[in-house]
Amino acid sequence: MGGGARKDGGRLPALSAPQFVGRDGELDTLGSALERTPAVVLIDGEAGIGKTRLLREFLASQAERGRRSLVGACLELRVPYTLGAVVDAVRDGVDNVVGLRLSGLGGALRPLFPEWADDLPPAPEALEDATAARHRLFRAFVEVLDRLDVALLALEDVHWADEATLEFLQFLVSRRPQPVSLVLTFRRDEVPSASLLLRLASRLPSDAHLVRLTPGPLDVAETASFVSSMLDGGYVSNEFAAFLHARTEGVPLAVEESLRLMHDRADLIRQDGGWARRRLDRIEVPPTIRDAMLERVQRLHPDSRTVLYAAAVLSGPADFVTLRAVTGLPEERFAAQAAEAFGNGLLREARPGQWSFRHSLACDAVYDAISTGERRAMHLRAGRTLERWPLPPVAQLARHFRLAGVSEAACRYTDEAADLCVQSGDMATSALLLHSLVATVPLPAGILVRLVTKIQFQALSGSDPYSAIIEALRSALTGQALAPMGQASVRFQVGRVLMVAGEIEAGRREILTALPDLSPGSPETARARVLLALPLGNARPVSEHLRWLQEAPPLTQSMASLDRLRLSVERAFALLMLGEEAGWAAAREIPDDVLDPREASIVAIGHTNVGEEATRWGRYDEASARLTKARTLAERHQLLDYLDSIASSRAHLDWFTGAWSGLAERTARLVDDDNGVRLKDRCEAALVAGLLQAAAGDREVAKERLRFAGGDDQQRIEAAAALAQVCLRDGDVDEALRLTDQLAEIVVGGGLWSRAVEFAPARAAALVAAGRLGPAADVVNALEGALGDRDAAAPQASLILCRAILAEADGRIADAATLFFRAAAAWEALPRPYDALLAQESSARCLLVEGRDEAGLSLLSAVAQALSELGAHNDADRIGRFLAGRGGGVVAVARGRGRPGYGNQLSPRELEVVRLLANGLTNRQIADVLVVSAQTIASQVKSAMRKMDVSSRTALAVRVVESGLVGELNQRTSSDE
Repeated sequence: MGGGARKDGGRLPALSAPQFVGRDGELDTLGSALERTPAVVLIDGEAGIGKTRLLREFLASQAERGRRSLVGACLELRVPYTLGAVVDAVRDGVDNVVGLRLSGLGGALRPLFPEWADDLPPAPEALEDATAARHRLFRAFVEVLDRLDVALLALEDVHWADEATLEFLQFLVSRRPQPVSLVLTFRRDEVPSASLLLRLASRLPSDAHLVRLTPGPLDVAETASFVSSMLDGGYVSNEFAAFLHARTEGVPLAVEESLRLMHDRADLIRQDGGWARRRLDRIEVPPTIRDAMLERVQRLHPDSRTVLYAAAVLSGPADFVTLRAVTGLPEERFAAQAAEAFGNGLLREARPGQWSFRHSLACDAVYDAISTGERRAMHLRAGRTLERWPLPPVAQLARHFRLAGVSEAACRYTDEAADLCVQSGDMATSALLLHSLVATVPLPAGILVRLVTKIQFQALSGSDPYSAIIEALRSALTGQALAPMGQASVRFQVGRVLMVAGEIEAGRREILTALPDLSPGSPETARARVLLALPLGNARPVSEHLRWLQEAPPLTQSMASLDRLRLSVERAFALLMLGEEAGWAAAREIPDDVLDPREASIVAIGHTNVGEEATRWGRYDEASARLTKARTLAERHQLLDYLDSIASSRAHLDWFTGAWSGLAERTARLVDDDNGVRLKDRCEAALVAGLLQAAAGDREVAKERLRFAGGDDQQRIEAAAALAQVCLRDGDVDEALRLTDQLAEIVVGGGLWSRAVEFAPARAAALVAAGRLGPAADVVNALEGALGDRDAAAPQASLILCRAILAEADGRIADAATLFFRAAAAWEALPRPYDALLAQESSARCLLVEGRDEAGLSLLSAVAQALSELGAHNDADRIGRFLAGRGGGVVAVARGRGRPGYGNQLSPRELEVVRLLANGLTNRQIADVLVVSAQTIASQVKSAMRKMDVSSRTALAVRVVESGLVGELNQRTSSDE
């Protein structure tokens, strides 16, 4: 601490721990909630807001009343620990289990509590079903809680919980009666979008008692009381309190750390009987808590800093012996300076004799301040120390040796930790462990290939889990002396990961280069040929892709079961993409359920892929069933990162079948989440969002969505077709031709009819609009030749539609009316109501050309009504305007379902955006106010500019102010408030 500033001979008092301030309401709510039948209390708040303090104050009051509570904390995911928080809570709350008289279930706890092995019942018989084994383990934990008469289980930082822990919490809250009350603290902004935590509250039984608490920042008066409590109760000036509040936003941790820094700097002064700060107008509080903490750390003795560095490297509670070992300090130097490190307020005694940082922000700040060399040395010392524990924590060892750069030990412990995670069904943590190792530690090529093969990329969150792996593989190729077969093995993995990442042609080139040197008959060779068979990337005839598939070595019993399953699933997918009926027989071989989590991940992906292809074939019942199976598997095995892929495929199916209610909101969530949802799934969701926007009449936003969707290889054909249709409606024939020119050879020339359902009508219509009837007929003939008599309802309906387009262009109006009507019936049978209605509209227009006005106008009126009910208001309005022009008046159309269309009028949301824009807010600020993404706001601003016929934000603001729209909306907003 710095020396004191003097006033009347007074010296700065030592700072005290802050008193509990400003949380009486939350404390009362917590107490009332937990007085009732077992409750679930969710405490959500930003870092440093005081969630832990609130919980500990409450637990102290419970202890005084003799009620037993167990407390655990989840560690940040960089140190994965399956069920770790629950294990730690039980271990800290139980001295021994001798007197608990556990049933045979207690034997399931032996792997988690080896220190109790002599006192636990014998280990039960192993179960092949991983789900059943996990359920038995959960029941054993519940029995322990019951025998201990635990009233409350509190887990902190649940945003970092592993999937097994979240599944255990779901297990607890679903039991009746609920065995124990739960209090969970977390930061909502750090909860992954697919986390089970988000569904925990929404899926509680109807009789469950749920309470949500969100502690807010301190106000100025509470800030003054908080600071006063640290200054021995001294008076704090209002000016000083307001100054601190303004620069810390009332976040308790920020207030405390800033005050401690000012104390260290001797930057406090007694003034007029109270505490204030020197030169409020000249010396600023550091802009972040991180800066404040680092400045405090730098003021300590170097050995004291080393103790803090060791605590940051360990990142969790550690005893003196472990801390000293990690510091590398001699015992006498450690003892001399440890007291300063423990007494500076950054560390707390988490458990008797074990110390950790009071807050993760402090831990992260200190960790980042350690030099690279010292950090590696400390991780190495930590690994060597933890290896000597009676029960070595393999996940922590994997992390320490990885960050120390010790590849052999890092591989050994990562493999062991990843396998343990898989055994408990935690595929996400297993994938993260393997990915972290491969991405950061140079490994021998053979080990690298084995580990990359084990990574389930679908289980990894984030939009790009591929680049670091590709870089590691390329480094092995260029930096290691490898035999041809070894080189081929690494190169094949480069190609495979590139293709998974969407870089199809680059991946294909790598696989083709590797193939001659791969071991004949190996799973790698078989997978290489299956991947080359996928009709992705640039144009190739379907026959070429089929040849690769036919040349793939057969599946044999000598292959590992996991390899056989993966290859059979991928082969079924390839056959269906290529339009082969044999693909359905292969798809029927995919099991509905499996026990092993690794098999479950393969099967879930398999059902999702088959569901996508069933949608393209027009087998919508099959598609729905497959996606349901995939979702059931993903939820049962906690493959939560798979759910976005399933959701985007389901959204695509719902678009076709007319299940549009809530579809815009579902797709927007996927599209706007550019951190948690991978690009492929965002593109598919953007495709559906764009189609919805086009149907609603917002063409500019629709075009943006569809262009984005075209960034994924599997969506680019349908996205180009949809964009071309929008351009044709706008009269831009040249752009429609350009959009379809490049892809025509892939879809039509190559015979890839499974991708032609949406493309062929768009291409034919564009050619017809350009007066090129011959090439249009060639498109139809090519589709007919490739499709043949296959049982594929959607392509067959598309073929009828193409014939109708040609007949109308040839002047065969009666034939065209009949063909459009047949196409409508074919679409309706699927069902695809939107396409059926558009085909009926075309049929009605042909009837009018023939002079059959009564039939044509009646049909158009019915179609307009149905389109509006579906939510396609732009099309309904277009027909209404046409009917009005024919003297029939504007047809009244219902607006009961779907989203309203506003034509060239600003929608309510666009009005709200423009009002905020006119008040001077940026897109990001508007997004924060309306709780949407900045990308969404940008789209709405562009749409408003188009509708108001202006070319800049400033002009838009002026135009709406002059029109009185903003004043009217401001007045309405004020009256609502």
